[in-house]
This record gives sequence, C-alpha cells and structure tokens, in this order.
Amino acid sequence: MAREFGDGALIGAGTVLSTDDVGRVAQVGGRLIVSPNCDQRVIVATKTAGLQSWPGVMTPTECFAALKAGADGLKIFPGTLIGPAGLLAIRAVLPQGTKVFAVGGAGPENFREWIKATADGFGIGSALYKPGMTVADVRARARDVVRAYDEAIV
Repeated sequence: MAREFGDGALIGAGTVLSTDDVGRVAQVGGRLIVSPNCDQRVIVATKTAGLQSWPGVMTPTECFAALKAGADGLKIFPGTLIGPAGLLAIRAVLPQGTKVFAVGGAGPENFREWIKATADGFGIGSALYKPGMTVADVRARARDVVRAYDEAIV
C-alpha cells in the first residue's frame, strides 16, 4: 500500500508494540505508527525513523509522557472508557495545539459529542468493519461514517 498509494495517503501500521515492528514499517515505506499504549521506546524509534507517532493514552500522565518522547499526536484509547467528558477534562491541561484522536468508542452515533469535546479526529475500526462482512457491507458502512462525520462538523 505504501508503494502504491504513499504519495497521496498517509500509510502506516496500527497496534504497533515493538521497536522491531517500527523498523519493519519503515522498511516498506510506511510513514505512520499507531500504538494501543504509551511505550516511549516505540515513540522514540518511530521519530528516529522519521515516521509519525500516535500512541494510545488514557491519563494525563501518559499524555505528557508521550508528548515528551516526541509523539505527533495522541490516540485516546479506549475512547469508551474516557468518553467525551474525559477528553474535555484532559484537554484542559494539554499543551495548546496537541492533536487528539478518539479511538475505540467513537463512531457515527457520537461524532458530534466527541467534536464538541475537542477531538481532532477519529480512528474507526468496528464501526466500519467486522469479520465476515462483504465489500458491499463495508462500502455502505463507510458511506454512513462519512455522512455522519460531515453532518457532525456542520
């Protein structure tokens, strides 16, 4: 994907848990590392390789540790545990301009709430795809996700 679409899209890998995985993504032309946790070694390896780093965080301590290690932005994960109110509370202490994406509990049914709570973006997984779905199913869900997002940002 990185070779085919890397000029027009930010391609990388998610659920990256090790510095070895960061190296493998970099070797194939990926430019983005998303992790479910705040592992400073992974963040530093990511930045050293010249890639974007988006670690998963839940607490202000994790947020600041990730930013200190060089993270480009934060992945609030799992969003269902923190919720929009939790993001709003954490946002009050984050450095101005910090990009925060809600993942794991953000979707068409609650985009508006997350945006109101200052989410800059979203990671969409199960709202888009579940095992066994057909391409047509995913296409229909993708249209619904985009429509809901467009309506939420108005």
